[in-house]
Amino acid sequence: MAIEWAGLGPEVLLRLDRDGAEPLRAQLEGGLRAAIREGRLQAGERLPSTRELARQLGVSRGLVQDCYGQLYAEGYLTARVGSATRVAAVAATSSTVDKSRPERPAPGTDFASGVPDLASFPRADWGWAVREACRTVATADLHYGDPRGDRTLRRVLAGYLRRVRAAVADPADIVVCTGFAQGLGLALRALSRQGVGTVAVEDPGYGRGETLDAVGRLGFEVVPVPVDEGGVDVAALARTGARAVVLTPAHQSPTGVVLAPDRRHALAAWAAERDAVIVEDDYDAEFRYDREPVGTLQGIAAARVVLLGTVSKSLAPAMRLGWVVCPPHLTAAIVEEKRLSDRGSPVLDQLALARLIESGRYDRHLRRMRGVYAARRQALVDALARHAPGVRLTGLAAGFHAVAHLPAGRREEDVVAAARERSVGLYGMSAFRMSGATTPAQLVIGFGNLGERAIEEGIAAVGDLLGTKGG
Repeated sequence: MAIEWAGLGPEVLLRLDRDGAEPLRAQLEGGLRAAIREGRLQAGERLPSTRELARQLGVSRGLVQDCYGQLYAEGYLTARVGSATRVAAVAATSSTVDKSRPERPAPGTDFASGVPDLASFPRADWGWAVREACRTVATADLHYGDPRGDRTLRRVLAGYLRRVRAAVADPADIVVCTGFAQGLGLALRALSRQGVGTVAVEDPGYGRGETLDAVGRLGFEVVPVPVDEGGVDVAALARTGARAVVLTPAHQSPTGVVLAPDRRHALAAWAAERDAVIVEDDYDAEFRYDREPVGTLQGIAAARVVLLGTVSKSLAPAMRLGWVVCPPHLTAAIVEEKRLSDRGSPVLDQLALARLIESGRYDRHLRRMRGVYAARRQALVDALARHAPGVRLTGLAAGFHAVAHLPAGRREEDVVAAARERSVGLYGMSAFRMSGATTPAQLVIGFGNLGERAIEEGIAAVGDLLGTKGG
Protein backbone atom coordinates (compact mmCIF):
# COMPACT_ATOMS: atom_id res chain seq x y z
CA MET A 1 0.00 0.00 0.00
CA ALA A 2 1.37 3.42 -0.96
CA ILE A 3 1.96 5.99 1.76
CA GLU A 4 -0.80 8.59 2.10
CA TRP A 5 0.39 12.04 3.12
CA ALA A 6 -1.50 14.94 4.59
CA GLY A 7 -0.76 18.57 3.76
CA LEU A 8 1.92 19.34 1.21
CA GLY A 9 3.15 15.81 0.89
CA PRO A 10 6.35 13.99 1.81
CA GLU A 11 9.91 15.12 1.65
CA VAL A 12 11.95 13.38 -1.05
CA LEU A 13 15.70 12.88 -0.77
CA LEU A 14 17.11 14.25 -4.03
CA ARG A 15 20.56 15.73 -4.47
CA LEU A 16 21.32 18.51 -6.96
CA ASP A 17 24.89 19.46 -7.85
CA ARG A 18 24.82 23.17 -8.59
CA ASP A 19 28.47 23.16 -9.61
CA GLY A 20 28.12 20.27 -12.05
CA ALA A 21 27.93 20.47 -15.82
CA GLU A 22 24.51 18.77 -16.01
CA PRO A 23 21.53 21.16 -15.93
CA LEU A 24 19.48 21.16 -12.72
CA ARG A 25 16.33 20.09 -14.57
CA ALA A 26 18.12 17.06 -16.04
CA GLN A 27 19.48 16.17 -12.60
CA LEU A 28 16.01 16.40 -11.05
CA GLU A 29 14.41 14.30 -13.78
CA GLY A 30 17.16 11.68 -13.50
CA GLY A 31 16.89 11.57 -9.72
CA LEU A 32 13.15 11.01 -9.78
CA ARG A 33 13.40 8.37 -12.51
CA ALA A 34 16.03 6.49 -10.49
CA ALA A 35 13.95 6.70 -7.30
CA ILE A 36 10.96 5.21 -9.13
CA ARG A 37 12.93 2.50 -10.94
CA GLU A 38 14.75 1.46 -7.77
CA GLY A 39 11.54 1.26 -5.77
CA ARG A 40 12.32 4.12 -3.36
CA LEU A 41 9.15 5.73 -4.67
CA GLN A 42 6.40 3.13 -4.95
CA ALA A 43 3.53 2.98 -7.45
CA GLY A 44 0.64 5.12 -6.19
CA GLU A 45 2.81 7.11 -3.79
CA ARG A 46 2.13 10.81 -3.59
CA LEU A 47 4.81 13.32 -4.54
CA PRO A 48 5.23 16.80 -3.08
CA SER A 49 3.45 19.62 -4.80
CA THR A 50 5.57 21.53 -7.31
CA ARG A 51 5.62 24.53 -4.95
CA GLU A 52 6.75 22.40 -1.99
CA LEU A 53 9.43 20.45 -3.89
CA ALA A 54 10.78 23.72 -5.29
CA ARG A 55 11.01 25.06 -1.73
CA GLN A 56 12.75 21.91 -0.49
CA LEU A 57 15.34 21.97 -3.28
CA GLY A 58 15.82 25.74 -3.51
CA VAL A 59 14.89 25.91 -7.20
CA SER A 60 12.19 27.66 -9.18
CA ARG A 61 8.68 26.22 -9.25
CA GLY A 62 8.75 26.44 -13.05
CA LEU A 63 11.74 24.08 -13.17
CA VAL A 64 9.86 21.50 -11.08
CA GLN A 65 6.72 21.91 -13.21
CA ASP A 66 8.76 21.26 -16.36
CA CYS A 67 10.35 18.19 -14.75
CA TYR A 68 6.97 16.77 -13.66
CA GLY A 69 5.60 17.44 -17.16
CA GLN A 70 8.41 15.46 -18.77
CA LEU A 71 7.90 12.52 -16.40
CA TYR A 72 4.13 12.58 -17.08
CA ALA A 73 4.93 12.27 -20.78
CA GLU A 74 7.28 9.35 -20.14
CA GLY A 75 4.68 7.52 -18.04
CA TYR A 76 6.48 7.77 -14.70
CA LEU A 77 3.88 10.03 -13.06
CA THR A 78 0.12 10.38 -13.15
CA ALA A 79 -2.15 13.21 -12.11
CA ARG A 80 -5.83 14.16 -12.24
CA VAL A 81 -7.35 17.59 -11.90
CA GLY A 82 -7.76 18.35 -8.22
CA SER A 83 -5.63 15.38 -7.18
CA ALA A 84 -2.02 15.00 -6.13
CA THR A 85 0.82 13.97 -8.42
CA ARG A 86 1.52 10.27 -7.92
CA VAL A 87 3.96 7.62 -9.11
CA ALA A 88 2.55 5.58 -11.99
CA ALA A 89 2.51 1.80 -12.03
CA VAL A 90 5.94 1.52 -13.66
CA ALA A 91 7.53 -1.94 -13.73
CA ALA A 92 10.44 -2.21 -11.31
CA THR A 93 13.83 -3.04 -12.65
CA SER A 94 15.29 -6.46 -11.98
CA SER A 95 17.34 -5.02 -9.11
CA THR A 96 14.15 -4.25 -7.14
CA VAL A 97 12.31 -7.49 -7.76
CA ASP A 98 12.44 -9.91 -4.85
CA LYS A 99 13.70 -13.14 -6.37
CA SER A 100 13.47 -15.06 -3.10
CA ARG A 101 10.92 -17.86 -3.15
CA PRO A 102 10.07 -20.42 -0.52
CA GLU A 103 11.20 -23.87 -1.45
CA ARG A 104 7.59 -24.96 -1.45
CA PRO A 105 4.23 -23.31 -0.76
CA ALA A 106 3.22 -22.75 2.83
CA PRO A 107 0.84 -25.44 4.07
CA GLY A 108 -2.86 -24.73 3.82
CA THR A 109 -3.41 -26.06 7.35
CA ASP A 110 -0.44 -25.39 9.56
CA PHE A 111 -0.18 -27.19 12.91
CA ALA A 112 2.83 -25.11 14.00
CA SER A 113 3.32 -24.95 17.75
CA GLY A 114 3.88 -21.85 19.84
CA VAL A 115 1.55 -19.65 17.78
CA PRO A 116 -1.47 -18.13 19.55
CA ASP A 117 -4.74 -17.21 17.87
CA LEU A 118 -3.54 -14.06 16.11
CA ALA A 119 -7.06 -13.13 14.97
CA SER A 120 -8.19 -12.89 18.61
CA PHE A 121 -5.77 -10.13 19.54
CA PRO A 122 -7.92 -7.69 21.57
CA ARG A 123 -7.64 -4.79 19.15
CA ALA A 124 -10.34 -2.65 20.73
CA ASP A 125 -8.96 -3.09 24.24
CA TRP A 126 -5.40 -2.43 23.11
CA GLY A 127 -6.51 0.66 21.19
CA TRP A 128 -8.24 1.92 24.33
CA ALA A 129 -5.13 1.21 26.40
CA VAL A 130 -2.87 3.07 23.95
CA ARG A 131 -5.17 6.09 24.00
CA GLU A 132 -5.16 6.04 27.79
CA ALA A 133 -1.38 5.81 27.83
CA CYS A 134 -1.06 8.79 25.50
CA ARG A 135 -3.60 10.79 27.50
CA THR A 136 -2.03 10.20 30.90
CA VAL A 137 1.71 9.95 30.23
CA ALA A 138 3.69 12.57 32.08
CA THR A 139 5.84 14.82 29.92
CA ALA A 140 8.93 13.84 31.91
CA ASP A 141 8.31 10.17 31.12
CA LEU A 142 8.81 10.84 27.41
CA HIS A 143 12.51 11.43 28.06
CA TYR A 144 15.11 8.65 28.32
CA GLY A 145 14.14 6.91 31.51
CA ASP A 146 15.14 4.05 33.76
CA PRO A 147 16.51 1.18 31.60
CA ARG A 148 14.56 -1.20 33.84
CA GLY A 149 11.37 0.13 32.28
CA ASP A 150 8.52 2.39 33.22
CA ARG A 151 7.88 2.41 36.96
CA THR A 152 4.11 2.07 36.49
CA LEU A 153 4.37 -1.12 34.46
CA ARG A 154 6.95 -2.59 36.83
CA ARG A 155 4.62 -1.93 39.75
CA VAL A 156 1.65 -3.44 37.91
CA LEU A 157 3.66 -6.48 36.78
CA ALA A 158 4.92 -7.10 40.30
CA GLY A 159 1.37 -7.19 41.61
CA TYR A 160 0.16 -9.37 38.74
CA LEU A 161 2.98 -11.90 39.11
CA ARG A 162 2.47 -12.14 42.86
CA ARG A 163 -1.27 -12.60 42.42
CA VAL A 164 -1.39 -14.95 39.43
CA ARG A 165 1.98 -16.72 39.39
CA ALA A 166 2.86 -16.83 43.12
CA ALA A 167 6.15 -15.14 42.27
CA VAL A 168 8.33 -13.10 44.59
CA ALA A 169 8.32 -9.84 42.65
CA ASP A 170 9.64 -6.42 43.67
CA PRO A 171 9.30 -3.62 41.07
CA ALA A 172 12.93 -2.67 41.73
CA ASP A 173 14.06 -6.10 40.49
CA ILE A 174 11.95 -6.18 37.30
CA VAL A 175 13.45 -5.28 33.92
CA VAL A 176 11.10 -4.77 30.97
CA CYS A 177 12.43 -6.30 27.75
CA THR A 178 11.36 -6.92 24.17
CA GLY A 179 10.49 -10.59 24.64
CA PHE A 180 11.98 -13.90 25.63
CA ALA A 181 15.02 -13.72 23.36
CA GLN A 182 16.19 -10.40 24.76
CA GLY A 183 15.40 -11.40 28.33
CA LEU A 184 17.43 -14.58 28.00
CA GLY A 185 20.29 -12.70 26.40
CA LEU A 186 20.36 -10.10 29.18
CA ALA A 187 20.40 -12.78 31.88
CA LEU A 188 23.10 -14.87 30.21
CA ARG A 189 25.38 -11.92 29.48
CA ALA A 190 25.13 -10.93 33.13
CA LEU A 191 25.99 -14.50 34.16
CA SER A 192 28.91 -14.57 31.74
CA ARG A 193 30.37 -11.50 33.42
CA GLN A 194 30.24 -13.45 36.69
CA GLY A 195 32.26 -16.33 35.25
CA VAL A 196 29.52 -18.76 34.20
CA GLY A 197 30.68 -20.60 31.09
CA THR A 198 28.37 -23.62 30.77
CA VAL A 199 24.59 -23.51 30.38
CA ALA A 200 22.37 -26.59 30.60
CA VAL A 201 19.13 -26.85 28.63
CA GLU A 202 16.26 -29.31 28.54
CA ASP A 203 16.36 -32.01 25.88
CA PRO A 204 13.99 -32.10 24.09
CA GLY A 205 13.59 -28.38 24.38
CA TYR A 206 14.89 -25.57 22.22
CA GLY A 207 16.50 -28.08 19.87
CA ARG A 208 18.99 -26.76 17.36
CA GLY A 209 17.11 -23.55 16.65
CA GLU A 210 17.65 -19.83 17.11
CA THR A 211 17.60 -19.88 20.90
CA LEU A 212 20.56 -22.22 21.24
CA ASP A 213 22.36 -20.50 18.39
CA ALA A 214 22.07 -17.26 20.35
CA VAL A 215 23.38 -18.91 23.52
CA GLY A 216 26.31 -20.36 21.62
CA ARG A 217 27.16 -16.99 20.10
CA LEU A 218 27.45 -15.58 23.60
CA GLY A 219 30.34 -17.99 24.12
CA PHE A 220 28.65 -20.54 26.38
CA GLU A 221 29.11 -24.27 26.22
CA VAL A 222 25.59 -25.70 25.92
CA VAL A 223 24.89 -29.12 27.45
CA PRO A 224 21.63 -31.08 27.14
CA VAL A 225 19.81 -32.58 30.12
CA PRO A 226 17.13 -35.23 29.54
CA VAL A 227 13.46 -34.66 30.34
CA ASP A 228 11.08 -37.41 31.46
CA GLU A 229 7.54 -37.54 32.82
CA GLY A 230 8.65 -35.61 35.94
CA GLY A 231 10.45 -32.86 34.05
CA VAL A 232 14.17 -32.22 33.89
CA ASP A 233 16.44 -34.90 35.39
CA VAL A 234 18.12 -33.05 38.27
CA ALA A 235 20.68 -35.79 38.92
CA ALA A 236 21.77 -35.61 35.27
CA LEU A 237 21.93 -31.83 35.55
CA ALA A 238 24.26 -32.10 38.55
CA ARG A 239 26.62 -34.30 36.54
CA THR A 240 27.06 -31.66 33.82
CA GLY A 241 28.95 -29.26 36.05
CA ALA A 242 26.87 -26.37 34.69
CA ARG A 243 26.21 -23.34 36.88
CA ALA A 244 23.16 -22.21 34.93
CA VAL A 245 20.15 -24.02 33.48
CA VAL A 246 17.26 -22.81 31.31
CA LEU A 247 13.93 -24.50 32.12
CA THR A 248 10.22 -24.43 31.25
CA PRO A 249 8.82 -25.91 34.48
CA ALA A 250 5.15 -24.85 34.26
CA HIS A 251 4.55 -26.60 30.91
CA GLN A 252 7.73 -28.09 29.53
CA SER A 253 8.30 -27.16 25.93
CA PRO A 254 7.62 -29.27 23.96
CA THR A 255 6.67 -32.38 25.97
CA GLY A 256 4.05 -30.59 28.05
CA VAL A 257 5.02 -32.22 31.37
CA VAL A 258 4.95 -30.23 34.61
CA LEU A 259 8.05 -30.21 36.78
CA ALA A 260 7.32 -32.54 39.72
CA PRO A 261 7.27 -31.03 43.25
CA ASP A 262 10.22 -33.11 44.47
CA ARG A 263 12.30 -31.97 41.51
CA ARG A 264 11.44 -28.35 42.18
CA HIS A 265 12.97 -28.65 45.62
CA ALA A 266 15.89 -30.68 44.26
CA LEU A 267 16.59 -27.91 41.74
CA ALA A 268 16.53 -25.25 44.44
CA ALA A 269 18.98 -27.33 46.50
CA TRP A 270 21.23 -27.86 43.46
CA ALA A 271 21.33 -24.12 42.76
CA ALA A 272 22.21 -23.31 46.37
CA GLU A 273 24.93 -25.98 46.58
CA ARG A 274 26.56 -25.07 43.24
CA ASP A 275 26.11 -21.29 43.52
CA ALA A 276 24.10 -21.71 40.32
CA VAL A 277 21.26 -19.82 38.65
CA ILE A 278 18.03 -21.19 37.17
CA VAL A 279 16.56 -19.26 34.23
CA GLU A 280 12.82 -20.00 34.30
CA ASP A 281 10.93 -19.52 31.04
CA ASP A 282 7.35 -19.18 32.32
CA TYR A 283 6.06 -20.83 29.15
CA ASP A 284 2.31 -21.34 28.60
CA ALA A 285 1.57 -20.60 32.25
CA GLU A 286 -1.62 -18.67 31.45
CA PHE A 287 -3.49 -21.54 29.80
CA ARG A 288 -4.27 -24.62 31.92
CA TYR A 289 -7.23 -26.98 31.52
CA ASP A 290 -7.14 -30.25 33.46
CA ARG A 291 -5.49 -29.17 36.70
CA GLU A 292 -4.94 -26.19 38.95
CA PRO A 293 -2.36 -23.64 37.80
CA VAL A 294 1.19 -24.29 38.94
CA GLY A 295 3.08 -21.41 40.54
CA THR A 296 6.53 -20.35 39.44
CA LEU A 297 9.66 -22.14 40.53
CA GLN A 298 10.95 -18.67 41.31
CA GLY A 299 8.39 -18.47 44.10
CA ILE A 300 10.30 -21.05 46.18
CA ALA A 301 13.85 -19.99 45.25
CA ALA A 302 13.74 -16.30 44.41
CA ALA A 303 17.39 -15.76 45.22
CA ARG A 304 18.47 -18.33 42.62
CA VAL A 305 15.94 -17.91 39.78
CA VAL A 306 15.72 -15.45 36.90
CA LEU A 307 12.05 -15.45 35.85
CA LEU A 308 11.26 -14.62 32.21
CA GLY A 309 7.75 -13.83 31.00
CA THR A 310 6.16 -12.25 27.93
CA VAL A 311 2.81 -11.41 26.35
CA SER A 312 3.77 -13.21 23.13
CA LYS A 313 1.33 -16.06 23.81
CA SER A 314 -1.28 -14.19 25.84
CA LEU A 315 -1.59 -11.30 23.36
CA ALA A 316 0.62 -11.67 20.25
CA PRO A 317 4.31 -12.18 19.38
CA ALA A 318 4.37 -8.83 17.55
CA MET A 319 3.87 -6.98 20.84
CA ARG A 320 7.57 -7.52 21.69
CA LEU A 321 6.94 -7.02 25.39
CA GLY A 322 8.33 -9.13 28.20
CA TRP A 323 9.94 -8.93 31.60
CA VAL A 324 12.81 -10.28 33.65
CA VAL A 325 12.33 -10.76 37.38
CA CYS A 326 15.90 -10.70 38.66
CA PRO A 327 17.41 -12.22 41.79
CA PRO A 328 18.59 -9.19 43.80
CA HIS A 329 22.26 -10.09 43.37
CA LEU A 330 21.88 -9.99 39.57
CA THR A 331 19.59 -6.97 39.19
CA ALA A 332 22.31 -4.36 38.70
CA ALA A 333 24.17 -6.49 36.15
CA ILE A 334 21.01 -7.24 34.12
CA VAL A 335 19.93 -3.59 34.22
CA GLU A 336 23.36 -2.58 32.91
CA GLU A 337 23.06 -5.11 30.07
CA LYS A 338 19.67 -3.64 29.17
CA ARG A 339 21.08 -0.11 29.23
CA LEU A 340 23.91 -1.12 26.91
CA SER A 341 21.51 -3.02 24.65
CA ASP A 342 18.93 -0.35 23.86
CA ARG A 343 18.58 2.09 26.82
CA GLY A 344 15.05 0.85 27.49
CA SER A 345 11.86 -0.43 25.86
CA PRO A 346 9.17 1.85 24.32
CA VAL A 347 7.41 3.70 27.14
CA LEU A 348 3.98 4.15 25.57
CA ASP A 349 3.67 0.41 24.90
CA GLN A 350 4.63 -0.26 28.51
CA LEU A 351 2.03 2.17 29.80
CA ALA A 352 -0.61 0.64 27.53
CA LEU A 353 0.11 -2.83 28.90
CA ALA A 354 -0.09 -1.46 32.44
CA ARG A 355 -3.50 0.08 31.68
CA LEU A 356 -4.69 -3.17 30.10
CA ILE A 357 -3.78 -5.17 33.20
CA GLU A 358 -5.00 -2.60 35.75
CA SER A 359 -8.36 -2.26 34.02
CA GLY A 360 -9.08 -5.99 34.19
CA ARG A 361 -9.27 -6.22 30.39
CA TYR A 362 -6.16 -8.41 30.26
CA ASP A 363 -7.65 -10.95 32.69
CA ARG A 364 -10.91 -10.86 30.75
CA HIS A 365 -9.06 -11.59 27.50
CA LEU A 366 -7.22 -14.52 29.10
CA ARG A 367 -10.45 -16.02 30.41
CA ARG A 368 -11.99 -15.82 26.96
CA MET A 369 -8.95 -17.34 25.28
CA ARG A 370 -8.85 -20.25 27.74
CA GLY A 371 -12.30 -21.18 26.48
CA VAL A 372 -11.25 -20.80 22.84
CA TYR A 373 -8.14 -22.95 23.25
CA ALA A 374 -9.97 -25.56 25.32
CA ALA A 375 -12.49 -25.99 22.49
CA ARG A 376 -9.70 -26.33 19.91
CA ARG A 377 -7.88 -28.78 22.13
CA GLN A 378 -11.00 -30.92 22.28
CA ALA A 379 -11.43 -30.61 18.52
CA LEU A 380 -7.93 -32.05 18.06
CA VAL A 381 -8.62 -34.92 20.46
CA ASP A 382 -11.90 -35.73 18.69
CA ALA A 383 -10.43 -35.46 15.19
CA LEU A 384 -7.59 -37.84 16.01
CA ALA A 385 -10.00 -40.27 17.64
CA ARG A 386 -12.03 -40.34 14.42
CA HIS A 387 -9.29 -40.30 11.79
CA ALA A 388 -6.20 -41.75 13.51
CA PRO A 389 -7.21 -43.65 16.64
CA GLY A 390 -3.83 -45.34 16.83
CA VAL A 391 -2.21 -42.07 17.84
CA ARG A 392 -1.70 -41.31 21.54
CA LEU A 393 -1.71 -37.68 22.71
CA THR A 394 0.15 -36.27 25.70
CA GLY A 395 1.04 -32.82 27.01
CA LEU A 396 -2.51 -31.51 26.84
CA ALA A 397 -2.84 -30.11 30.35
CA ALA A 398 -1.84 -26.58 29.30
CA GLY A 399 -0.91 -24.37 26.38
CA PHE A 400 -1.97 -24.87 22.78
CA HIS A 401 0.08 -27.77 21.50
CA ALA A 402 0.18 -31.50 22.12
CA VAL A 403 2.58 -34.37 21.45
CA ALA A 404 1.33 -37.11 19.14
CA HIS A 405 3.04 -40.48 19.58
CA LEU A 406 3.02 -42.29 16.23
CA PRO A 407 2.31 -46.03 16.09
CA ALA A 408 5.10 -48.52 15.48
CA GLY A 409 6.21 -48.56 11.87
CA ARG A 410 5.52 -44.88 11.22
CA ARG A 411 8.59 -42.77 10.43
CA GLU A 412 8.39 -39.20 11.64
CA GLU A 413 10.17 -37.72 8.64
CA ASP A 414 8.00 -39.66 6.16
CA VAL A 415 4.79 -38.50 7.82
CA VAL A 416 5.91 -34.87 7.83
CA ALA A 417 6.92 -34.97 4.16
CA ALA A 418 3.76 -36.74 3.02
CA ALA A 419 1.57 -34.33 4.97
CA ARG A 420 3.29 -31.40 3.31
CA GLU A 421 2.37 -32.83 -0.08
CA ARG A 422 -1.25 -32.64 1.08
CA SER A 423 -0.79 -28.98 2.16
CA VAL A 424 -0.80 -29.84 5.86
CA GLY A 425 2.04 -28.63 8.05
CA LEU A 426 3.15 -31.21 10.63
CA TYR A 427 6.30 -30.92 12.74
CA GLY A 428 8.45 -33.68 14.19
CA MET A 429 9.89 -33.87 17.69
CA SER A 430 13.32 -34.22 16.07
CA ALA A 431 13.43 -30.44 15.60
CA PHE A 432 13.32 -30.05 19.39
CA ARG A 433 16.06 -32.61 20.13
CA MET A 434 19.65 -31.43 20.17
CA SER A 435 20.71 -34.64 18.44
CA GLY A 436 18.00 -34.32 15.79
CA ALA A 437 17.00 -37.94 16.45
CA THR A 438 13.76 -39.00 14.76
CA THR A 439 12.99 -41.79 17.23
CA PRO A 440 10.78 -42.28 19.06
CA ALA A 441 8.52 -41.01 16.28
CA GLN A 442 6.52 -38.09 17.63
CA LEU A 443 4.86 -34.96 16.31
CA VAL A 444 4.39 -31.63 18.07
CA ILE A 445 0.92 -30.49 17.00
CA GLY A 446 -0.07 -26.88 17.58
CA PHE A 447 -3.72 -25.84 17.57
CA GLY A 448 -3.60 -22.27 18.86
CA ASN A 449 -3.93 -20.49 15.52
CA LEU A 450 -6.38 -22.91 13.88
CA GLY A 451 -10.14 -22.89 14.11
CA GLU A 452 -12.02 -26.04 15.06
CA ARG A 453 -13.13 -26.69 11.48
CA ALA A 454 -9.55 -26.30 10.17
CA ILE A 455 -8.31 -28.73 12.82
CA GLU A 456 -10.90 -31.32 11.80
CA GLU A 457 -10.19 -30.92 8.09
CA GLY A 458 -6.42 -30.96 8.55
CA ILE A 459 -6.42 -34.15 10.62
CA ALA A 460 -8.90 -35.78 8.23
CA ALA A 461 -6.52 -35.06 5.36
CA VAL A 462 -3.58 -36.85 7.03
CA GLY A 463 -5.31 -39.37 9.28
CA ASP A 464 -4.16 -42.34 7.21
CA LEU A 465 -0.55 -41.14 7.51
CA LEU A 466 -0.71 -40.94 11.30
CA GLY A 467 -2.34 -44.25 12.15
CA THR A 468 -4.64 -46.98 10.95
CA LYS A 469 -8.36 -46.62 11.49
CA GLY A 470 -9.53 -48.94 14.12
CA GLY A 471 -6.32 -48.73 16.16
